[in-house]
Amino acid sequence: MGNESLNRAKSAPNDEYYTQLGAIQTEMNAYLELDNQLFMGKSVLLPCDDPEWSNFTKYFATRFEALGLKRLTSTSYAHASKQKVSTGAFHPTLFEYESEGFDPEKTETRGKVFVLDRDINGDQRMNIDDLAWKYLEGSGDYRSEEVSKLRDEADFIITNPPFSLFQDFMEWVIASGKKFVVIAPATAMFSKVIFDEIKANRMWLGKGFSAGNAYFKTPTPTEYASGVFDEETGLVKFRNVKWLTNIEHGLRQEPLQLVSMGKNVRFVTGDKYPDAYKEYDNFKAIEVPLVKAIPSEFDGVMGVPGGFLEKYSPAQFEIVGISEKWGIDPSYRKEGPFRFDRPYMNGQRMYPRVFIRHRKA
Repeated sequence: MGNESLNRAKSAPNDEYYTQLGAIQTEMNAYLELDNQLFMGKSVLLPCDDPEWSNFTKYFATRFEALGLKRLTSTSYAHASKQKVSTGAFHPTLFEYESEGFDPEKTETRGKVFVLDRDINGDQRMNIDDLAWKYLEGSGDYRSEEVSKLRDEADFIITNPPFSLFQDFMEWVIASGKKFVVIAPATAMFSKVIFDEIKANRMWLGKGFSAGNAYFKTPTPTEYASGVFDEETGLVKFRNVKWLTNIEHGLRQEPLQLVSMGKNVRFVTGDKYPDAYKEYDNFKAIEVPLVKAIPSEFDGVMGVPGGFLEKYSPAQFEIVGISEKWGIDPSYRKEGPFRFDRPYMNGQRMYPRVFIRHRKA
């Protein structure tokens, strides 16, 4: 899905996009394959979550004992508007309405917290049937004191946050110093907050969605995702979302298989990319139009597409910067009447680039 569709999602009245269970499982497996004790004795917080819709709680609750979790906590935000029907009337879900803890005076304005940390029903197992809930004191906003306290008590923060608040949410996560796995719009990689963390090797992309296709369920798909709703599956499709994390996974250990510049010119770039390996007008770096065309022997700075971040191995490359005004040390800029918002070649403005170089042994 293109930027236009993503922008529609970001400007929608709410951010209710619920991740498919299979996608969550695939992503978590990437971390567990490298460390199968990752969650052992740990606490997981799922903020911006709603177990009445979300699969994040389902994933961790059904695997609570297998993962060795100590505590699972989910919080949901009291969006009165998300349960409104065309008449404007508010309707709580059946799950909430039929629960003993239902309170008609709190249902519309209070968030909820769901906790799994003990065997409630006495069947000698801890799973989703032991998930207990209550109303929060406030709306459930992740920035509130009570949700921030839950953040500080957790070992992991895992969620699909509201894209409309993504930058603010990630600052909240980063400030905690916790391990995290979150779904992010691809455009976030080029924001200063996120890119600075990636460059410093404190954050990186996760395994990613299969074939780059992310599917989400939403209570009102045709209203909030016009043009991308699949009537056959009932899901909303995104092409430009990623997983962001600071947890190691195997793909980061796999170096790109590269060939020489000469072979790339002959078999990869050819006549289709006439600017390949030429130096930019304004930056002291050469243009590499495709990730697979990164030359094996060039030891200078190279400008590569943003897709490189999905294949980045810190043992193989060093990230020097990014083609934004704030994104690279001035020493890599050429002197002259140039702009530095993007690379320029023969006076023509090019696509954004990540600047990298081979890591020296």
